[in-house]
Amino acid sequence: MIFQDNIIKQYLKNVYFITGTPCGGKTTVSRALGKKYGIPVYDIDERFEEHQRMSDPISQPAMNKNFKDADEFFGRSVEEYRAWLLQNTREQLDFVLLDLIRLSQNGKILCDCHLRLEQAAIFTDPSRVAFMIKKPENLVDEYCNRADHQGFSNFIHSATDYEKAKATCNETLLSLNEKFYEDVKASEYFWLERDNARSVDETVALVAKHFGFDADIQIVRVSKDTPLAEEFLHFVENCSWIEGRDHIAGLIRNWEFTDWETMFAAVADGKIVGMTSLLKTDYYPLPEIYPWVSCVFVEKEYRGNCISGKLIAAANEYAKSLGFEKTYIPTEFTGFYEKFGYTHVNDIVNYGGGVDHLYIKLL
Repeated sequence: MIFQDNIIKQYLKNVYFITGTPCGGKTTVSRALGKKYGIPVYDIDERFEEHQRMSDPISQPAMNKNFKDADEFFGRSVEEYRAWLLQNTREQLDFVLLDLIRLSQNGKILCDCHLRLEQAAIFTDPSRVAFMIKKPENLVDEYCNRADHQGFSNFIHSATDYEKAKATCNETLLSLNEKFYEDVKASEYFWLERDNARSVDETVALVAKHFGFDADIQIVRVSKDTPLAEEFLHFVENCSWIEGRDHIAGLIRNWEFTDWETMFAAVADGKIVGMTSLLKTDYYPLPEIYPWVSCVFVEKEYRGNCISGKLIAAANEYAKSLGFEKTYIPTEFTGFYEKFGYTHVNDIVNYGGGVDHLYIKLL
């Protein structure tokens, strides 16, 4: 059975992935973060033996490959060792995804894992993944010096030629992570490089901010002729959404809202940082379709704090209180609103002649 990416993303919406390179600090950070916020931590390395018992040699050959001793394990070529590690991780991923879907349905969960950039793009949103990285040099020494890795330390030290085993392991890990390390730093994803001058608490605070765990965000309905309405108009007039701000500012300036139509402001750090609206009509000749959740926008520096989701949720809650059973969102994008429970219906033509995607959500 094959699941589409948007379905997997939807079912993993409560999972926060902490990944990166070996010795980047992902295990330390995930445990400290889980303890601070009371969020369960799922460590894929701790689940390997359980998954191995559930696997079989035909479907998961790498997971079931046995080595008689450290000499055989580390006696492989770098290419063989690398290929086995990649295949092993890929095979376990199926078990991991099913576990995460099951465990995260009733709340947040932190996943300490080995997610690569291309996998992150498939399984989650950038706001729910943090890459903890370290330049992949001399990893074996650092790995073996940790109290929680003494099993691996004892194993590699049992090799007849420890220095040769260590060199093979280091070269393999370097080949796997050197480019990955550089790609993460060049990506748009959130990442932190391990820095011994930064405390664990400081690192946890940075990751928590990225995940939106500490953000003091309020979603407020904007009412006519109030100080908030004036502040909201100023925000819209000066926001970075050049294509939409003039139209939206005109609506607010002249208060061209009827009946139950309204706008919502996202307030963080004492200032407005985002908005959305619930409208009877939008930029489409479709009067039979309403209400529309529209004008969803968050300033760039505050993205990644789940503010869009909070805005959409507030608009839907308001719509539900009015007796509506569904809402619609028009957009030129795909793969974004699905994570908020919306389903693509069809494509629609706007007044300007452009084609947009129409999404619907049952309340």
